[in-house]
Amino acid sequence: MVAKNIAHFDVHADDVERAKKFYGRVFGWRFSQWGPPDFFMIATGDEADPGIHGAVHERPKSENRCVGFQCTIAVDDVDAIAKLVEAEGGKITVAKMTIPTVGELIQFSDTEGNVVCAMRYFDKAT
Repeated sequence: MVAKNIAHFDVHADDVERAKKFYGRVFGWRFSQWGPPDFFMIATGDEADPGIHGAVHERPKSENRCVGFQCTIAVDDVDAIAKLVEAEGGKITVAKMTIPTVGELIQFSDTEGNVVCAMRYFDKAT
């Protein structure tokens, strides 16, 4: 079996507008209404580098309730992102750490209680 890249991610939110504000301000993501009420497609990149396909929507209230959004988001400056996370209501859960030969990583919980990582990847040439 051939491994595939992640093709989509969902952010499940108790408050969709709050989640959109958080991710818009911290990472510059853009949102467009699609499908059912409170369902928004996420644009994480631009035309030259479109990024990954995602969506933010209301967290299911049933037994299918998911608290499992944990992707790693590539960033240029982990310290700057950590400050933005806290300024926008998130909480750093793992302080900046270095993963040898990979990069610098923080883990945080967003305004919806989801656990997310941000990493500044080391240049492959170093």
